[in-house]
Amino acid sequence: MLILISPAKTLDYQSPLATTRYTQPELLDHSQQLIQQARQLSAPQISRLMGISDKLADLNATRFHDWQPHFTPDNARQAILAFKGDVYTGLQAETFSDADFDFAQQHLRMLSGLYGVLRPLDLMQPYRLEMGIRLENPRGKDLYQFWGDIITDKLNEALEAQGDRVVVNLASEEYFKSVKPKKLNAELIKPVFLDEKNGKFKVVSFYAKKARGLMSRFIIENRLTKPEQLIAFDREGYFFDEETSTQDELVFKRYEQ
Repeated sequence: MLILISPAKTLDYQSPLATTRYTQPELLDHSQQLIQQARQLSAPQISRLMGISDKLADLNATRFHDWQPHFTPDNARQAILAFKGDVYTGLQAETFSDADFDFAQQHLRMLSGLYGVLRPLDLMQPYRLEMGIRLENPRGKDLYQFWGDIITDKLNEALEAQGDRVVVNLASEEYFKSVKPKKLNAELIKPVFLDEKNGKFKVVSFYAKKARGLMSRFIIENRLTKPEQLIAFDREGYFFDEETSTQDELVFKRYEQ
């Protein structure tokens, strides 16, 4: 079983590390090409391209400039401990045991605009480059054209190494668009999280993102490998709704708190 999640815009390079183990990202040659492209942008161009403040644009121009092709614990941090958005609040990787990190390294992948695919212990230098950004590059008009089949091929390698052909898609639409489902050698399962609001169940972005992290942790902690095991997910009040679920879309609901 391979879990897919999105990265986060918020990064943490200060907190104490939960592990000193690390691996190197597998697609750095491609990342380097994107860095060369991004270095041609001025801070005002970055601001317009990403829709961010001048201050953030300056920070990211500096990050692109400072990025080095050799990753060490001094200039980088394990991806799963560097990302700090809502998904990662639910995941709480900083409390993983060594055995949890082992399982996650085999079964969890983070999709990334700059790095393509990251394993949890892959070192990562700080960056901001969302997958949906229209960064022109030698391969096309945006990052989807840049990555092409590369991300899908890398996921297929991981699936083959595991031997079980199941992908649990907990990534956002923006990021999963970088994967070619028809070329993925796996059964695809998408959990959906609905929260009750004023008597109706709907996707509430903040809660849904956190729930994706909670589900990822649930799979890792319990060493799940089969799709039917996912329906037992019951963290923070969620329950499986068989009636509205299908074989490839598992619906989890939670009553208003």
